[in-house]
Amino acid sequence: MSATVTPSVTTTTWQIDPTHSHVEFAVKHLMIATVKGRFADVQGSVVANDDNPSDAKIDVTIAAASIDTRQEQRDTHLRSADFLDVERFPTITFKSKRIEAQKGDEFRVVGDLTIRGTTREVTLDAEHTGRARDPWGNDRAAFTATTKVNRKEFGLTWNQALEAGGVLVGDDLKITIDVELVKQAKA
Repeated sequence: MSATVTPSVTTTTWQIDPTHSHVEFAVKHLMIATVKGRFADVQGSVVANDDNPSDAKIDVTIAAASIDTRQEQRDTHLRSADFLDVERFPTITFKSKRIEAQKGDEFRVVGDLTIRGTTREVTLDAEHTGRARDPWGNDRAAFTATTKVNRKEFGLTWNQALEAGGVLVGDDLKITIDVELVKQAKA
């Protein structure tokens, strides 16, 4: 009788470096121009299966109140119940469900995005942009990702009709993520 050996899965945890990571968005204004903004407080981790990176689990939390469009009056409005309602919904989260390899260093990350208490599945088009060791001996990895979502699907429905036709705020949010991760020591 032989014993069954179950292979162990080795995982590595990577923490988001918030000082070198950016979550930015763009939305149409007056149907002709683009307003861009970012979230300053981004935290999270990636737990990767060392043998199969497509099994990685991504968990990100963004402080909704950290929104910054470089215009305080607009930011205050975006934090209000008309938009993000940060008093009731202080965080925006993303949790991966699966990662699909594409060509080379490109892949798709499918996961649940929660904004204002509403969760929708989204797909991020992502790319691994490099890996390096910093001067202090830390292993770092960088990724970029993009997606587009309809803000109304997350309860962000406020708008104002324009006298000449159209609306003040476009429906589509283009999201761009640049993240730098720091490898954590094994427990």
